[in-house]
Amino acid sequence: MVNGSGARRIVFSGGGTAGHIHPALAVAEVLREKDPSLEIVFIGGSRTLEKTLMDFHGARFFPLPIEGLKGRGIKSVRSLAKLPFAFARSFRLLHRLKPSLSIGMGGYSSGPVMLLSSWLKIPTLIMEQNSIPGFTNRMLIPRVDKAVVSFSSTLSAFKGKGVFIGNPVRKEFYDLSSKQEGGKLTILLIGGSQGSRFLNNGMIETLPRLKRHQQDLIFFHQSGEQDLNRVREAYASHGIQNVMIKPFFFDMPALMEKADLVICRAGATTIAELIAAGKPALLIPFAGAADNHQLHNAKELEKVKGAEIITEEEFTPDLFADTIDRFIANRARLTVMSQNLSSLKRTGIAEEIADLCFALMDKRKRRM
Repeated sequence: MVNGSGARRIVFSGGGTAGHIHPALAVAEVLREKDPSLEIVFIGGSRTLEKTLMDFHGARFFPLPIEGLKGRGIKSVRSLAKLPFAFARSFRLLHRLKPSLSIGMGGYSSGPVMLLSSWLKIPTLIMEQNSIPGFTNRMLIPRVDKAVVSFSSTLSAFKGKGVFIGNPVRKEFYDLSSKQEGGKLTILLIGGSQGSRFLNNGMIETLPRLKRHQQDLIFFHQSGEQDLNRVREAYASHGIQNVMIKPFFFDMPALMEKADLVICRAGATTIAELIAAGKPALLIPFAGAADNHQLHNAKELEKVKGAEIITEEEFTPDLFADTIDRFIANRARLTVMSQNLSSLKRTGIAEEIADLCFALMDKRKRRM
């Protein structure tokens, strides 16, 4: 396949969550900086969030009629029925776009695009953000040329194709100003791009225990759309006014800069952003994550004492409140945790991945 226009074109596929999309956007930004003539196209799922994020960043985006298969029970039947349509649309897009490289970001929507790219002899690269490879990427291992991993412990899963570089995040996370000690404790609570019912409920149940500290706390709470009104009503009913609640925060680096403590899930991209920003965290991994990968992600930060973990199983409002109380009483602990995260910090990740992309395209060109 040769792009008839002469310009090189790269297709990113995958998504479903901001955790898959933001690393792709970070790499795409560097690719364009290195070669302004390069064309970047994104192929993903049909969720509203994906289109909203792509529109926000001005990206060229094509949705696929596809849903996940693993762990969906009876819904898997509907997902299987959509697969032929997803493959047909993927084939038409690849035939039309004629990319010089296909990059899979993980998530079910990358499967058809990456498989077809391999069959069409388009160079392929997958990016694995988690410490334990996801289902789609595990299925793609025999078909792809290279795999970028975020943790060195993941290399063995990719059978010689893995390259340990890290999980790319937007440059803004590396350039945050240091937070001055003292003043009110600013907490950023994020439950992923779609919000977390578990975290929302946990905070609602814990608010009565935090009310006595309301003069010492500022909250930024990303609730997701479904729980937005319920979360707002809970803060208001307890008279907590130092709070901003939104379904989704588009300018996450700015909020990370303001935060003293981040309370969140342990998705791979969130972990990478915490490391880049040097932000201490209280991690509550999603228990339903495939292969419990969020707990494994969280433990990477816990190992260096840059985060604390409360599992869903052990979570109680009392434990949650007591943990926040300890951070209020010992702000120096947050400074130490931030410093500890520096041992995991890697710079130039997106640049290294971009160089690998160009090497794969150049290798293909030499073969033609």
